[in-house]
Amino acid sequence: MRFEAIAADPFAVSTDAIIVPLVAAKDGPIWSDFALQLDAALSGHLRELADENRFKARTGATFAVPTLGKLPAKRVILVGIGSSDSNAANALLTAGGAAARAARELGALSVVVALPESAKRDAEGQIEAIATGIGLGLYQFTKYKGAAVQETAVSPDLESVTFAAPGLSEGQATLGVRRAEAVIRAVNLARDLTNEPASTLTPAVMAERATEMASASGLEIEVLGPSELEAIGAAAILTVGGGSSNPPRLIRLRYRPDGVSEGERTVGLVGKAITFDTGGYSIKPYEGMLEMKGDMAGGAAVLGAMSALRDLRCPVTVEATICAAENMISGTSFRPGDIIRGMNGVTMEILSTDAEGRLVLADGLVDTARRGATELIDLATLTGAAVVALGEGTMAIFASDDRLAEQLQSAAKSAGERMWRLPLTEELERKIEGDVGDIKNSGGRAGGAITAALFLQHFAEDLPWAHLDIAGSSRQDRATSLGPKGATGVGVRTLLRYLLEA
Repeated sequence: MRFEAIAADPFAVSTDAIIVPLVAAKDGPIWSDFALQLDAALSGHLRELADENRFKARTGATFAVPTLGKLPAKRVILVGIGSSDSNAANALLTAGGAAARAARELGALSVVVALPESAKRDAEGQIEAIATGIGLGLYQFTKYKGAAVQETAVSPDLESVTFAAPGLSEGQATLGVRRAEAVIRAVNLARDLTNEPASTLTPAVMAERATEMASASGLEIEVLGPSELEAIGAAAILTVGGGSSNPPRLIRLRYRPDGVSEGERTVGLVGKAITFDTGGYSIKPYEGMLEMKGDMAGGAAVLGAMSALRDLRCPVTVEATICAAENMISGTSFRPGDIIRGMNGVTMEILSTDAEGRLVLADGLVDTARRGATELIDLATLTGAAVVALGEGTMAIFASDDRLAEQLQSAAKSAGERMWRLPLTEELERKIEGDVGDIKNSGGRAGGAITAALFLQHFAEDLPWAHLDIAGSSRQDRATSLGPKGATGVGVRTLLRYLLEA
């Protein structure tokens, strides 16, 4: 798909469909001057049909009308961006995805986006939001679809998207397009990895994909296998992966912007990448395993975000760690009652082998801190308790530092991702106090997301630290404006926004 931006009247551009964003008011859409021109060209039928079909311009709502040769565009697609006081970036993101999916369903191969009036004030930001929505909304994972199925069930993507407005600053617009393209690639890389079957995305293959990405994106990379992990004392990730025929990997990535020297601020990112989770001897029920190929979504989000840093000219150094392992069952698997000594000397008493994500993150956090990080952010599909607390589609954030939490929440809002802060309730620390070790890896069902975060805090090495539990938002069970059923790539947009605004 090709994006471009031109200073031109969108009314005059020949295309398969013209997308017209409209703001919602109490009684229906506010018809912009441009929309009224289209309505006049269609003899008043556009507005009449929209009213008859109760199009209210709610965020992401669409309504399409053929032009029957009366305009250079074959169709008009109206898309709602909600009320003027709604989150503008999120509304434009959703509208872009919804309109693009509607255009694809109608068979359009080219579209023109008539930019809203507000684009005159912020062409770069508005185009970035709409283009990002379009790229995310059109995502399809078709790698394993047979040729016959693809011909009948997979819709062809748009080939070109043109943003047009009279007097548009093409320089600013082009910057918005380029930023959107980098974000789209990053999110869709995370989605591809998370949708991949566990049989084809083992820890070693995850490391290979990271190596390919690092080479293409100008990043430094180091991959540690079992012998290297043993040498640095990474007993937790070795223990979790010890029952699998696919040994674990710890993937270290570094991005350093031009002109930045050692010793300055370094953001540490840590991602859980359990490429398949049986639960180990604390085995999951059948239903609980169905989506466990996606238990590496945190690592995928970190990998996706890292892939875009060079293109987006991120101003800060980033040290990233992806903790990749399979949690399988065999004679070499770890057991309830075992004791693991962490890299920082903290001993972990195993109550549940299904609470393995926090174990690999323990090694990842300490390793990242030792490599010079001045703050830590980890992402993980960690607990069902976070899903119970916040439902689907919302990330839980825990943080030891209020400023870091506020900045991440602001970044999530700007990026159009939902995040809610939960407390690190000190009284619940007693639930993970060890009997024969320092801490237990499970505090039971009540407050499970909080006790998991409290566990991780023992390995944050006294740095400002935030933990994002993405268990409820890493995948969706139905198609939305921003993509099909399956992996969402959640966290990538928030991380990128945070790092770029750092």
